[in-house]
Amino acid sequence: MAKKILKKLSAGKVETFKIRNRRGYAALCMGNLTEGNTPAIAMARMAKAVKRMGYLLS
Repeated sequence: MAKKILKKLSAGKVETFKIRNRRGYAALCMGNLTEGNTPAIAMARMAKAVKRMGYLLS
């Protein structure tokens, strides 16, 4: 299978915020929503989500 060429995406495009009435944080970018206990975990999960769409979070 051919290697997929990923387009670069700035981490500044990702919005991270505290989830109200719940424990944890969420990250929102390009129609993807991920959750994690810390902002770093939410960003790591977002990196996987945008990678599936053909982008590399940097």
